[in-house]
Amino acid sequence: MRLVLAPMEGVVDYLMRQLLTDNGAFDLCVTEFIRITNTLLPEAVFLRLCPELKNGGHTRAGTPVFIQLLGNDPVTMADNAARAAELGALGIDINFGCPAKTVNRHKGGAALLKEPDTLHRIVQSVRQSVPAHIPVTAKMRLGFEDKSLAVENAVAIESAGADTLTIHARTKIEGYRPPAHWEWIGKIREHVSLNIIANGEIWSINDYQRCKMASGCSDIMIGRGAIAQPLLATRLKSLQDTDSTMPDWLETRALLVQFAQTVLHSPQEYLEHCNIREPGRYLADRCKQWLGMMVRCHEGAATLFQQIKRETCPETIYRTLLT
Repeated sequence: MRLVLAPMEGVVDYLMRQLLTDNGAFDLCVTEFIRITNTLLPEAVFLRLCPELKNGGHTRAGTPVFIQLLGNDPVTMADNAARAAELGALGIDINFGCPAKTVNRHKGGAALLKEPDTLHRIVQSVRQSVPAHIPVTAKMRLGFEDKSLAVENAVAIESAGADTLTIHARTKIEGYRPPAHWEWIGKIREHVSLNIIANGEIWSINDYQRCKMASGCSDIMIGRGAIAQPLLATRLKSLQDTDSTMPDWLETRALLVQFAQTVLHSPQEYLEHCNIREPGRYLADRCKQWLGMMVRCHEGAATLFQQIKRETCPETIYRTLLT
């Protein structure tokens, strides 16, 4: 089993990647997407969204980090992939799955799933632009409005030279609504031979086991499940049967406290390295966001969320987390 931490835009930033990979359970993580338009981005942009480049492309615990690019022009995607490789990226991931309306309106992310030929050109161009030892991977959904092109899109990505394909088992229109159609990943696997990673609606060990059976994939990417239950990756790696009880809230709450301490008490230089410009506002926004996602798996999170949801003072939020 290989576990990959999903590149959740606006959620899994540099600091969150550090915290969630510290336990060593994740084998790989991917940055939030870097939007590519019609220019070659400067080094500063890559370093801002992937500070791990200053650490050989690894988190502080040693987990490799791939840089994700989002765009629709094969030439500029290739140029920026080459720039990322020059800066030390350990792998390049291409986003064909983002369902955000603003992204799709500019023909990015999941909107490209309507055009298998474009997928092929983008992946092929990126593959040819970076050294052979650097993996080129892609992430896609099952389709935009329906699943009619799911197999064709996967074949296009494989034939273009991608090393690995992550499949979120829903269409753009289905968004994040249950269920995830893991069986469709199994259908796609019958037509391609590249390594496939399953993604979507994995919140527990039981979900993983059902996903593995339906999709045929032992490798998975987890996103919201890793945020809602930060200990999930560790338990998946050891396959501890803890689904019959609520996950340990005390351990999870301790991670929230560690997060708050890092934001409030780290030197300014470190916060700038983490791309945190307004620590107080960042802490308040991210704690509410994180607790809001934890509510699904932790009764204690619901109580704590109610206590801080209207609070804006970071020190008060921190004291609330401690009590």
